[in-house]
Amino acid sequence: MDCHPSSQPVRVGQKVKDLSFSAYDPVEGNFVEISTSQILASGKWLVLVFYPADFTFVCPTELADVASQHESMKKIGAEVISMSTDSKFAHLAWRTSEKILETVNFLMGSDPTGAISRYFGVYDEEAGTAYRGTFIISPDGDLTGSEVNFYNVGRNAKELLRKMQANAYLRRKPAEACPANWEEGKKTLTPSAKIVGKVYEALR
Repeated sequence: MDCHPSSQPVRVGQKVKDLSFSAYDPVEGNFVEISTSQILASGKWLVLVFYPADFTFVCPTELADVASQHESMKKIGAEVISMSTDSKFAHLAWRTSEKILETVNFLMGSDPTGAISRYFGVYDEEAGTAYRGTFIISPDGDLTGSEVNFYNVGRNAKELLRKMQANAYLRRKPAEACPANWEEGKKTLTPSAKIVGKVYEALR
């Protein structure tokens, strides 16, 4: 996979290349080798959560927040993997020593060269770390969701779950569309000439 800085990052709507990397598995307490193609081949969604660095301040709060929604995302059929440029050994030490991370049971991926971070367009060349990027990849390998924040603003895992639920719903019903703030059980839209200028009525 060509992840040279001059390469164009993957964009929403494009196919995601196969990615291979090492990760720390907090459940088994060991290291594993991951191939995204294997995860997608099993019919799962893949959620990649990039963050700047281990042993920092906002980062553990974000991972703990994602952990609070992890079981709900697993029920949808999503595999969650966090990712930073730290080594798998640093992940182990951080997960073990930082109490706020004790509920983190998803894989913690390592991107020490920044190649994967560059591929998703979140690598900070000056700092050698990744911005706060979240990417949703469908079982078909399509990038369907992307969010990038600067270092000092944490994300909201409840919103990530909502987006994941919407994406999973629309994969089952591709003719429909989810309006703003859509949640499971609420009305969707079926785009057609009949509702042009009448979205208000369509949602009632």
